[in-house]
Amino acid sequence: MSSRRNPFEDLERLFERMSRQFDEASRMWETGDPFGGLSLGFEPMAVDLVEHDDEFVATVDLPGFDKEDVTVHVVDRSLRIEAEREEAVEEDARDYIRQEREHKSTGRSIHLPNAVDEERVTARMKNGVLTVTLPKLEVEESHRIEIE
Repeated sequence: MSSRRNPFEDLERLFERMSRQFDEASRMWETGDPFGGLSLGFEPMAVDLVEHDDEFVATVDLPGFDKEDVTVHVVDRSLRIEAEREEAVEEDARDYIRQEREHKSTGRSIHLPNAVDEERVTARMKNGVLTVTLPKLEVEESHRIEIE
């Protein structure tokens, strides 16, 4: 009696392996770290965007950054936030056993669902949390055009 392998078992193992790999890849992208823990001095930024009747409010966690380290731009229905800081190390301080403080930068661009009044956008930062208020642009009602 011959023992033949079931070809469907091989396919099932293949699909299970592919499923695990897709799960691992999706977790990597969800955390914002497509390099799987490889540090390039660039860290992801957590952003909440809330829509109210007349404005959007973006809340951004930027621990360790001062307001002087952060730039905010609004262009073509996109909010762009960039933060960059570099730890200054004094030249005469050479007795380090370990030094881990370094240059940090992060950035994020968020597409806004509606146009905003770029002139009235405000931003404030307190305790490492940036809050950007983006008033919506008043959109004129469309009017009907008669066809001659």
